[in-house]
Amino acid sequence: ANVHLAMKQNLTIIPIINKIDLPHANIPMAKQQLEDILAIPGESALLASAKEGIGIEDILEAIVHRMPAPKPTNVPSLQGLIFDSFFDTYKGVVILVRVMNGELKAGSQVKLLHSGKTVEVKEVGSFRPKPYVRDKLTVGETGYFTANIKTPREVKVGDTITDPRQPAPELPGFQEIHPMVFSGIYPINTADYEGLKVSIAKLQLNDSALTYQTESSAALGFGLRCGFLGLLHMEIVQERLRREFDMDIIATYPSVVYQVHMTDGTVKQV
Repeated sequence: ANVHLAMKQNLTIIPIINKIDLPHANIPMAKQQLEDILAIPGESALLASAKEGIGIEDILEAIVHRMPAPKPTNVPSLQGLIFDSFFDTYKGVVILVRVMNGELKAGSQVKLLHSGKTVEVKEVGSFRPKPYVRDKLTVGETGYFTANIKTPREVKVGDTITDPRQPAPELPGFQEIHPMVFSGIYPINTADYEGLKVSIAKLQLNDSALTYQTESSAALGFGLRCGFLGLLHMEIVQERLRREFDMDIIATYPSVVYQVHMTDGTVKQV
């Protein structure tokens, strides 16, 4: 699914056949599957094993030689793509960004086009592989910035950042994700409700498909009505709540949205 999305965006794809050190590795079959299923030439695939250190240099060289160099989008001001974000206890929401045009530096004002929020950049940096502070990010560079954003919901993955005084056009491809399956999530101990709310807000930072709103039940007390892409997505979120945030939760039976066609011709979603 991800490869087809990448192909639609005309991205350069470097196929890598991994774990070739395993005794049951069948490299010719893997190359044949690349050609049959994805229409990618088998001879273009790199062979690698991270465990044995095979092919690591070839992969790095292929990134340098096969990937086209980033080009500015030639708009009059700053234009950047938010591709991820995470929550830091001291800095708030840390936004990962790729600068498409202009430059991003601390002290400047930026506007998040889809959220409509204007914020002041407090810190700019990159990863090597740990984060380090820089003066600015310029065209083609990726890195992070912080702006005292405390609410994860205000940052949408795929959003465009720009200069509020001279806004650049938004980058194409942004889509609001609509949940398909809904389930109520309640804490086993009602005193943990606020903790559950904070935990789900942090989860939503790097999982923009997760939506939630407050609800209450006579039997279970206060909880959250969560929307998921599907049953597997729901299971992953519940498992992450248990493992990463030590939350003891109860989930209600999953349901879907129903469209009710009224006799007057209107359609309601229930």
